[in-house]
Amino acid sequence: MVCDRCKLVVKAELEKLDLHPVNLALGEVDLQEEEVPAKTLQQLEQALHNLGFELLGDKKDRLVENIKHIVIELVHRTDDIPKEKYSHIIADKLNYDYSHLSKLFSEAEGVTLEHYIINQKTERVKELLTYNELSLKEIAYLMGYSSVAHLSAQFKKVTGLTPSQFKSQKNKTRKPLDAV
Repeated sequence: MVCDRCKLVVKAELEKLDLHPVNLALGEVDLQEEEVPAKTLQQLEQALHNLGFELLGDKKDRLVENIKHIVIELVHRTDDIPKEKYSHIIADKLNYDYSHLSKLFSEAEGVTLEHYIINQKTERVKELLTYNELSLKEIAYLMGYSSVAHLSAQFKKVTGLTPSQFKSQKNKTRKPLDAV
């Protein structure tokens, strides 16, 4: 679950199956029920799958989802420039060595954690360019880039367009956060 709307959808599916969530957070649901019948669990898994979600069975899956959540929070839901590197923040929040988290993420997602962060930052830059409220220099600063040139080079590498070219397009294609 990436956002509050996702939580509402999952909660609705749980309630359809007469399950009672006590706590709903990213990648976690605490139920009032002590045991969930296998048939109900199978129905829930199918319903969530139809909506583009999946049940996370093991600790590794939950850890990868937590990594995604932290990155999305850092990139999209805060206007504070991180004072530390993303690697340090992620490792500190999850109490794991970053190299372990990075390896686990790459194995599970087929993309490095560094590339995932870059892709999320690129989507955020697209959003800010679409709003047209900030200059490219202000966006570069807000996103923690060392310069406009660095931002532009990375943006072009990911999208094939310069920020100016993207900004001048009529159809500004953006991806949903959970599809990045």
